[in-house]
Formats: sequence, C-alpha cells, structure tokens
Amino acid sequence: MNEKTKVLVVDDEHAIVRALTAALEARGYQVTSVRTGHEALDRTASSAPDAIILDLGLPDLDGLEVCRRIRLWSEVPILVLTAEGSDDVKVKALDEGADDYVTKPFSTPELLARLRVALRHHRRANGPDTEDEAELVVGQLTVDLPHHEVRAGDVRLDLTPKEFGFLAVLARHPGRVLTHRMILQQVWGEAYGTETQYLRVYASQLRKKLAGTGAPTLVTEPGVGYRLVEAEADGS
Repeated sequence: MNEKTKVLVVDDEHAIVRALTAALEARGYQVTSVRTGHEALDRTASSAPDAIILDLGLPDLDGLEVCRRIRLWSEVPILVLTAEGSDDVKVKALDEGADDYVTKPFSTPELLARLRVALRHHRRANGPDTEDEAELVVGQLTVDLPHHEVRAGDVRLDLTPKEFGFLAVLARHPGRVLTHRMILQQVWGEAYGTETQYLRVYASQLRKKLAGTGAPTLVTEPGVGYRLVEAEADGS
C-alpha cells in the first residue's frame, strides 16, 4: 500500500475511530480523524484526502449533507458508515454521491475491501483518456463500447441491447454499488426510476450468461441496487 494514501475518518465514536485508525495505519494508510461534519468539510478542503470514511450520524451536520456539500467540488471517494439498516438511507447516501456504504456493526476486512475498491475505481476513472475509452475491462470481462460486444476471456457473449447497456453501466464503475434509479435512467432513460422489476429480469439473464465464464459477478444489494464484483474483490 502506498504510504501516501491519505484517509480522513469522520466519526464521533472514539472506539470506532481508534479501531479504524489502527487497522488503516497497519496497512500503510495515513489517517486523520475528525468528529464533526464542519470539521470534515474544512479538513477535506485543506488537506485533500485520497478517501473519506464518513459516519452518517454526526453531532452537527447530517452525514448526507456533508456528502452532498463535498460532491459540489470534489470527487474524492466517500465510504459511508450507517447504523441504520434502512434501504432508503443507503440509497440516499449513494444518490448524494457516496461511492459505497457499510452498515454498523461492520467487519473491518469488509470495510477495507470496500475502501480498496473505491480507491481503485477512482484512479481508473481519473486516468488518461477515460472519457474516450473504447473498451471497459473488468477482470476477465471486456466490454467493447463502439461495437456493442462483450467477451469473457476469449468467449463472446450474446447479449440483447438492454443487457449490454445494463452490464456496461456496471462495468464503468466496477465494485461500486449503483442504485436502481441510476441504472434505470442510464439504460432506459430519464423517465424511468422505479421499474425495478426490469432490473430483476435482466440481472437474472445476465447472471446466466456470465455463469462459468470466469467473468466478474453481478451482485444484488437488496433494496438498493447492483454492483459488478471482480474475483479479487469478492468475499468482502
């Protein structure tokens, strides 16, 4: 791990901050912690962390508001912590720009795996010529955008246009959970957002076509959305 990778931990629970700091520093991250939303905004602006672990239950600003404000001017990866298991809260956090979420109480290995994925995706998304990239490569999966073709290793997959669109959206953000609304609006159009039954059907079809090919796994986040998980990131 690059020792210069800076992580800002935003949480007012001392025990969680202490545990996260120890786990992150043991893996070579440089950790700074703050307790409030206003401190988080100030520290993000002044020190430009490489990633933020953000608790939603802060004593001053709501964590969703902190995420919303940061997204006005920064694309820093944000991993939110929530004590609520509510799907609505998770969806709101993702819609406000969070890259992923972990529900308290959480597994430290899971949180670290989600953090690695968020950092990796951010680096890919901000690499050279990403906007003009003709192919998306996720593990053994290659999505050829101009030709609307998908290959798993050397095997060409026969996908319908909507299956291709669904998979391409996920492949642009490997490891990141995308909400139902995000996927529907990008694949079906802006008028869509609640037709989750469409996604269930196409997700099932895609899983059948990806099965046994060595391609990444299409994972359902119940009540929230979907993510495409590479083999190395699976088991988080």
